[in-house]
Amino acid sequence: MGDPVTTDNTIWLLVCTVLVLLMQAGFTCLETGLVRAKNSINVAVKNVADFCVASLAFWAVGFGIMFGATAGGLFGTSFFFFDTGPFEGTSSAWLMAFFFFQLAFCGTATTIVSGAVAERMSFRGYLITAVILSACIYPVFGHWAWGGFGIDTQMGWLQELGFIDFAGSTVVHSIGGWVALAAVIIIGPRLGQFDENNSATESHNTPVAVFGMFLLWVGWFGFNGGSTLAMDVSVPHIMVHTLIAAAAGGVTAMGMTWSGRGAPNAVDSLNGVLAGLVAITASAHVATIGTAILIGGIGAAVALGCQALLKRYRIDDAVSAVPVHLAAGIWGTLAVALLGDASLWGTGHTRLEQLGVQAMGVTVAGIYAFGVGYAALTVINWFFPLRVSAEAEHMGLNASEHGASTAIHDLINAMDTQKQTGDFSMRVPVEPYTEAGQIAAQYNQVLDRVHGEMTAREQTSAQLRTARDQAEIANAAKSQFLANMSHELRTPLNAIIGFSEIINSELFGPLGNEQYKEYVSDIHDSGSHLLSIINDILDLSKIEADSYDLAEDDLNVGDVMVACERMIRTRAQSGQLNLAVEIEPNLPGLVADERALKQMLINLVSNAVKFTPEGGDITLRARREADGRIALEVADTGVGIARSDIAKAFEPFAQLQADATVFKADGTGLGLPLTAALARSHQATLVVDSEPGRGTAITIRFPLERIVMNKTAAA
Repeated sequence: MGDPVTTDNTIWLLVCTVLVLLMQAGFTCLETGLVRAKNSINVAVKNVADFCVASLAFWAVGFGIMFGATAGGLFGTSFFFFDTGPFEGTSSAWLMAFFFFQLAFCGTATTIVSGAVAERMSFRGYLITAVILSACIYPVFGHWAWGGFGIDTQMGWLQELGFIDFAGSTVVHSIGGWVALAAVIIIGPRLGQFDENNSATESHNTPVAVFGMFLLWVGWFGFNGGSTLAMDVSVPHIMVHTLIAAAAGGVTAMGMTWSGRGAPNAVDSLNGVLAGLVAITASAHVATIGTAILIGGIGAAVALGCQALLKRYRIDDAVSAVPVHLAAGIWGTLAVALLGDASLWGTGHTRLEQLGVQAMGVTVAGIYAFGVGYAALTVINWFFPLRVSAEAEHMGLNASEHGASTAIHDLINAMDTQKQTGDFSMRVPVEPYTEAGQIAAQYNQVLDRVHGEMTAREQTSAQLRTARDQAEIANAAKSQFLANMSHELRTPLNAIIGFSEIINSELFGPLGNEQYKEYVSDIHDSGSHLLSIINDILDLSKIEADSYDLAEDDLNVGDVMVACERMIRTRAQSGQLNLAVEIEPNLPGLVADERALKQMLINLVSNAVKFTPEGGDITLRARREADGRIALEVADTGVGIARSDIAKAFEPFAQLQADATVFKADGTGLGLPLTAALARSHQATLVVDSEPGRGTAITIRFPLERIVMNKTAAA
C-alpha cells in the first residue's frame, strides 16, 4: 500500500465511507422486512438509535482505544474525544477521513445485534448493549487486529503475529455476531418461536428485505474497497472478488434450499448473498476470482448449517444474524490461509503457520467478545431486564415501546380481542381508503356469515343434545331392567339347581326309575343353562352401562389356560371330543382380569363343544405373535360359520345353525357378544377364522401394553 496521506486517497476514503453508511439503510430494510409488522417500527428506530449511540461512543473513547498509541499491543491510549484540531493540510484531512471511515465500521458491527434480538428486546436494553459493543468490545479487539493502521510501532498483538483480516470478517462481523449470540441466549426465544405453529418466523415484507440486501451489497464495495485506505490498482480486483463471492453465496443457498425443500427459499437465498459478502471480507485482497467463488459459496453453506444448528438448540435469531455474520465470518477468516495467495500475505508464514495464526485470532475473538458480552449483559439484565414483558411482546414493540400504531396493527388487535373473549358479535373497525380497511370490511362480512352458521349449528346441537339425553335415559332404563330381572331370577334358579342335585344324588333313596332320573338331570342342566344366561345378561348390561370394573392383575397365561381346560374337560369328554391345550414356552405374563379372561375362554370353548360332532378336536392355544403381542386361540373341527354369518354370530341369541348341527346343549346365546365386549374392555382384538365344514378358530390378541415380561408361563 502506498502513502495514504494524499488528497486523492482522502477523497476515495470519504466516498467509500458514504457507501458503508448506505449499509445502515440496508440493515434497516433487511431487518424490518424480515420481522412481523407489529415490530417493524421498533426495529427501524433501533437501527437509527444504535448508529447514533455508536457514533458518539466511538468518537469519545472507541477510536482512541482502537487506534491510539498502543499499551503493549492491548489497547490504545490516545485520540480520546477525537479532534484533529485546526485543519492543517493533507495529513489532518486524511486522519479525519480515516476516523469517519472507521466510525462507519463500528456502526456496522453494532447494528448486527439489532436483527438477532428483534421482537423481544427492550429499547433501553438494546441501547445499553450498543454502548458496550461500540465503546469497549469492538475497539479493544479492533486494536489487537488493526491497531497500527499502517504505523508499525503501535501494532496490536494479533497484528504483530501476522493475523490477517482485510476488512473485518472477524473484527467487524464475528465480533458483532458473538455479542448477538450472547444476547439471544440471555433473552431467550420469541414467544411461540419453537411451537408447532411457529408463526414467529413469518416475515411481513420479504421484498423490502431483498431491497435491503441489495443496499448492503452496494455498500460492501465501499466496505472492502475502502479498506485499502488508498485508491490503488488493487481496488478493482477487490471489488470484483466481492461481487463474485456474493453471487456464489446466493446461488449456493438457493440451490441448497431448492434441493432440500423442493423450492428455493427467498430469505435463505438473500442470507446466502450476505454470507458470501461476509466470508470474502477477510481475504478480498489476496483472493482470485476462482477462490472468491469457493469462499463465498462455502460461506453460504456454513451459514445455513449454523442456522440449522441454532434451531436444533432452540436459539432464536430473528434474522439469522449469527449464522451470516459470525459463522461466515469465522470461515472467511480461516479461508485467508486456506485459499488466499500466500505471496500477497506479507507475513512470511507458511500456509500452515498462517492457518494457526488465523485460528488463534478467531478463537480469541470468540472468547473475548462472547465472554465479555455475556458477562456484561447478564449483570445488566439483573438490574434492567433486557426483555420486554410477554404482554408487550404479544402486543408488538411498535406500540409497547414507542406508542406507535398502524391500521393493520389496530385490525390485528381487534381480531385478537375477539379471539380472547370469544365474542364474534363485535365488528372490527374499518379504516377507509387503506388496505387494512379493505381487509377489515371483508372480515366483517365473514363474521356475519359465521354468526349465521353458528346460530344454525347451535340450534341443531340443541336438538342433538335432547335426542342424546333421551337415548341415554332409555338405555339406562334398559340396563337397570336387565339387572333387576337377573337378580330376581337368580335366587329361584339356584334353588331349582340345588334341589335337582339333591334328588339326583338319591338323598331320599334310590330313584329306581332311570327315565325319572334322566328327567331330573335335564332339570339340572336347564337350570344351569338359564343361570348362565342370566349371568351373561348381567355382565353384558354392566359393560354397556360402563360400570363393569376390571380386577386386573399380573396373570400367568399358562395357569389360566390349564384351569379353563379342567373346567370344560367333563363337557368335552361327555361329547367324546378331544380337548388339548398348547402353550408356547417362555410365554410372558399378561395384565388382565382373571375372571373375565376365564369367562372369555370358557365361552369360546363352550361354543366349540356345542358345534363340534363326536370325535372332533378342540384346541386351546397361547402364543407370542411376531409383533410381540400375546394371542389366545380356541380352534375346533366343527361345522364352521359362513363368512356372511360371522357378524351375526356376535348378536345376542342369534341362531346361525339348524338344530341338527347343534351337538351339545351348552352355550348361552350370549357367549360371543359377551366375549367380544370383555375383549374390548381389555383393549384386545377378536378375530374369527371359520369355514363351513372345516371348523372355526377364534383368536384374542392383547396389546403390548398388557405384557408382563417378568412373569413367564410354563410350557
